[in-house]
Amino acid sequence: MMSCGEPSGDLYAGALAVEIRRRDPAAAIFGLGGQRMMAGGGELLADYRGISVTGLVEALRVVPRSLAVMNRLIDAARSEKPHALVVIDFPDFNFRLAAAVKKLGIPVIYYISPQLWAWRRNRMQTMKRIADRVLVIFPFEEALYRNAGVPVEFVGHPLVDLARAQEPKESFLDEIGLSGSRPIVALLPGSRPNEVDRLLPVMRDAAAQITRQLPDTQFVVARAPSLDDRLFSRVRWKGTKPIEVLARTDDVLAVADVAVTASGTATVQAALHGRPMVVVYRLSPLTYRLGRRFVHVDTFAMVNLIAGRRIVPELIQDDCTPENVSREVLSLLTDAVRFEATRAALRDVRQKLGAPGASGRAAEAVLAVASKH
Repeated sequence: MMSCGEPSGDLYAGALAVEIRRRDPAAAIFGLGGQRMMAGGGELLADYRGISVTGLVEALRVVPRSLAVMNRLIDAARSEKPHALVVIDFPDFNFRLAAAVKKLGIPVIYYISPQLWAWRRNRMQTMKRIADRVLVIFPFEEALYRNAGVPVEFVGHPLVDLARAQEPKESFLDEIGLSGSRPIVALLPGSRPNEVDRLLPVMRDAAAQITRQLPDTQFVVARAPSLDDRLFSRVRWKGTKPIEVLARTDDVLAVADVAVTASGTATVQAALHGRPMVVVYRLSPLTYRLGRRFVHVDTFAMVNLIAGRRIVPELIQDDCTPENVSREVLSLLTDAVRFEATRAALRDVRQKLGAPGASGRAAEAVLAVASKH
């Protein structure tokens, strides 16, 4: 049984399902996920869309639907008696689900563990209680969990295998009508509707300011496949050249010179493509004020946390303005020394993410736990 509640989790669940079935073709996989999990051979009991939001305040709106989905999953675990439950990130939902399923005598594997070291550290004891195995994707996490007495294994980051362009650069540029001899800026406004609503207008206005300084700049918006086109079509672009909206993030990053990206998985994706980036994020003011007191790190961007220092700029909340975004992008596009230094730092991040084959190693760990049960 699997449970993931957001696009990145669905991507990892799909890859994990493929690797599990490669090792055990008779394996049955079911649970909460999306199109990627289903394409990997899983049966969806519920689709994560509609319960995936960011922010404490925003989450209140989806509580009734989340509870209904959780009850459906618990009932399925009780009746189907799976050999293991794999929960993927999405901690506010998956901690509760895992605790309930654990009581049924079903072992729990936490894959893509939540960032307990960054905020809400008291949950480490909860993790110790509910998880038979934690599979971490960042090298610094392994010691943190082991020191807390949690059974842990570093498997590497699945994006090392998954973050690959599907089309050669030149043919992709021809397809979308862009020139490889002019600067290209990729805009990644997030994978959830409320992220796009807050970040895409900032990116639009920043693009207009960049165009006034560097008129030859081209812009490509990469959207998550799970998002509705209407989220993007209602944004009116002014003062910029035509924008392409594409559900092919890796192809977009492969041709871009610089990326402006929402904080999250996309920052790691951009790093794997070696793309200097400007990381942006905004929550509702109330959510930000409530949540900031629980955060125990000085940086938000995952690439900076992996690097152990700030190698890419972060523009969070009040700092997330068109003026600040355009200034940072223009600096990266025009300052060759800064551009190359950023790319060198991103190569170091890539090395820290582990060898290829993370999904396969995770599948072997899951099957090892399941077979003992």
